[in-house]
Amino acid sequence: MWRDALRDWAGIRDPGRRAETFVACHLLKAVEGWTDLGYGEFELYYLRDKEKREVDFLVTRDRKPWFLVEVKAADTHLSSALAHFQARTGAAHAFQVVSEIPYVSADCFAAGGRPLVVPARRFLSHSCCETWSAATS
Repeated sequence: MWRDALRDWAGIRDPGRRAETFVACHLLKAVEGWTDLGYGEFELYYLRDKEKREVDFLVTRDRKPWFLVEVKAADTHLSSALAHFQARTGAAHAFQVVSEIPYVSADCFAAGGRPLVVPARRFLSHSCCETWSAATS
């Protein structure tokens, strides 16, 4: 199953693929944990349409789109696919998670709902997970 392949990110040489797999591992662990803890039914998806626009991850809560994630190693130019899929799915949040930019202290879920570039260190940090947990309760 694809989920098993996602769990080993350390051996991936390409920085973009390594960052994407690292975030995938984190998100998969999160959705499994939230579901196991009884916060709802969470699932992780990949999105791609006929025009080949894609977003790396869609997290759903109780079968409803919650947030989108596009992962980049260094590119801070916001992906147009995020806004497109956010409008199509109705997801409350859309993040471009970038691994090679510095940490900032900000709540990535408090930004309003528009697509947002977020440092991976912030997105994956303990406090961001607390925000997700609070948002799910």
